[in-house]
Formats: sequence, structure tokens, C-alpha cells
Amino acid sequence: MFSASQLTPEQIASLHQQAAAGATMSDLQRHIKDEFGFSLTYMDTRFLILDLGIQLIEEPKVEAKPEVKAAPIPTGKVTVTMDTLTLPGALVSGKVSFSDGETAIWMLDQSGRPGLDPDTVGYHPTKEDILEFQTQLRALIQKAGL
Repeated sequence: MFSASQLTPEQIASLHQQAAAGATMSDLQRHIKDEFGFSLTYMDTRFLILDLGIQLIEEPKVEAKPEVKAAPIPTGKVTVTMDTLTLPGALVSGKVSFSDGETAIWMLDQSGRPGLDPDTVGYHPTKEDILEFQTQLRALIQKAGL
């Protein structure tokens, strides 16, 4: 394990200057190797920085702007489609678009249990839309011969 006592006061001052200029930990590790001749592991470099009280300047993290989804366009009717490639673990799956424009992924598992995954978290279709969805789904499954 490397010790800070192996560095001269000039070398320590050089590390502080590098850090103040915005050097990263890997920059300091490279500087120690190239300028001082000590090959340190990442962990040894981290401990050395802590022992010497060197403060690394962190760049402020840029937060990603939340994605703004366009408001659903009401179509006034329910449409159901079946996937050509079924979701894993499903007997059949597809997409549904409700009368208010909201969309969801639907599936029937191997036991015949239905599942509905709306694109909008917490969305619940109206009773009328659910009845129309069930009617269209039944017809679509019968047409597919399942």
C-alpha cells in the first residue's frame, strides 16, 4: 500500500494544484505515475487523495429533462390489434387504443388470465371501453383460431 509519506512537499503541492485546476482522480493517478514514477492502483490513489485532503472539483450533473408526452388524441372508439410476435410468457398479446386516446398493451397468459399495461401510469379505462375491448378481443381471438 502506498503512503503519503513517500511524496515530497513539492509533489503534494503539485497534486493540490492539479486538483484545483479540475483534474479527475484518473488524471491525478496518471500524474503520479508520469511525474513521480509511482504506479498506484485506483484504490491507492483514492486513499492518497483522502490522506492529503485533496478536494476534487466535480462537474455539475446535468439533469435530463423529463420527456413530455403529447396528450392522447381521443378517437371516440376502441381499437384492438394482435401482435405477430407474442410477448414472452403470453399465449397472445397486442395493443389497444381506447376511446379517449389512451393506449395499452394487453396479453393473455398461458392460463388464460388477462393483463393490461397502460402507457400512462395509473390509467383506468371506462367501463364502456372495457366492455368494447373485451368484445373486440374475443372476436380477434376467435378469428385467429385460438
